[in-house]
Amino acid sequence: MTDLTPADDAFADRLRTRLPDAAFRDLTPGYLEEPRGLFQGGEGLLVAPVSTDEVAEVVRACAEARVGIVPYGGGTGLVGGQIMENGPRPVILSLERLTRVRGVYPAENVAIVEAGVILADLQAAALAEDRLFPLSLASEGSARVGGVLSTNAGGVNVLRYGNTRELCLGLEAVLPDGSVWHGLKRLRKDNTGYDLRGLMIGAEGTLGIITAATMRLFPRPARTGTALFAVESPAAALDLLALAGARIGQGISAFELMSGEGPRFLIETDCPARCPMDPIPEWSVLIDLGLGAGDDPDEALTGLFEAALEAGLVSDGVIAQSEAQRSALWQMREEIPEANRRIGSVSSHDISLPLSSIPDFLDRARQAVAKVGEFRINAFGHLGDGNLHYNIFPAAGVARAEVMDRRADVAEAVYELVAGMEGSFSAEHGVGRLKVGDLERYGDPAKLAAMRAIKTALDPKGIMNPGVMLRDR
Repeated sequence: MTDLTPADDAFADRLRTRLPDAAFRDLTPGYLEEPRGLFQGGEGLLVAPVSTDEVAEVVRACAEARVGIVPYGGGTGLVGGQIMENGPRPVILSLERLTRVRGVYPAENVAIVEAGVILADLQAAALAEDRLFPLSLASEGSARVGGVLSTNAGGVNVLRYGNTRELCLGLEAVLPDGSVWHGLKRLRKDNTGYDLRGLMIGAEGTLGIITAATMRLFPRPARTGTALFAVESPAAALDLLALAGARIGQGISAFELMSGEGPRFLIETDCPARCPMDPIPEWSVLIDLGLGAGDDPDEALTGLFEAALEAGLVSDGVIAQSEAQRSALWQMREEIPEANRRIGSVSSHDISLPLSSIPDFLDRARQAVAKVGEFRINAFGHLGDGNLHYNIFPAAGVARAEVMDRRADVAEAVYELVAGMEGSFSAEHGVGRLKVGDLERYGDPAKLAAMRAIKTALDPKGIMNPGVMLRDR
């Protein structure tokens, strides 16, 4: 970053000769903030290109002048990848005007969209053709396709449909020298060399700017069902997952584990959603099904509950009988992150573990955190794919500021345990700027060396999202 030059007034004047006035935006505070308040951006030259050609012009200009570029999607990232706090003034390249749906091909189950398309709008475009785009996030009303691709976002339906990487067939991207890679193929098979698509996805803007993508669609399930089951323990939840898989097969779209702290936080923070069970169970599972026209989701969920009750896995349950009830159950799960935000975490962890290790981790992590101090733990997440959000909060009645000095100790206790159990410290949120040190500490040395070599080869001037994922040297 020290070798970069600032996007000063002289650079801005030169860039204005290459772009129309409409590409330039006022740098309002929203572009310098992120959801958790952990990073605060400095100055920057904000540009919002309307086409791939304009993006290429920006990148070429920055490469010539050695000016850093910070890609900006919907601003919903949770690891600071969209915020540059210090260093020479960068160009902040917003995707907000790249919003065209270039084509939907329902017979092929494919949509081609630009990187600034909001995730909810892609879902709506699929629905208009009686298709499903299954990626579902709490931030889907503002997250943009380019951002979710750059972070390889997960969400609640990974169990059935996979991460964003699995949902993408092809990409169009501007590389760090300003050249355009035209990879928007609609092919399911293309064995013609290195997988640049897979490399760009999850790179967090460090290897280029994604400008458009070919995304997979799916037939919409003819019938859906949702249930909330109180489970005796996380181990019982895993047994329930196995039982559900044996009885229902691929019809399980989501399988979410929630500790009792989440629903209690909803009450404490006056969030609208509520758990329908009284008392609130210490552990519960939210199950979502998508079945064919000849299948009955109510019958499937009722049969699953009865079998699980007989096996001693569950003690109570609610099966949604209407779309309103289904929405209410999902609202409870989706408002937990907002309740967390209102309380204010000491340390938040987006981790993944081998499925069979999760019950042991939850027990051992509770003990490890207790050695650091008295805290509340809200553990929830996508049990079906091994992804937990393991968040630590001050004890009741204790101000967050009083315990923030223990944040590093809490994170170390959690991540050391995760590493020892062959898990990952970043399951679906990425590395960004927040977890660069964690990647250095827990990442495989050979992988890190390969990542640095790839970064140097594709971005020798170091202009693409400086300081993200790999520390500047």
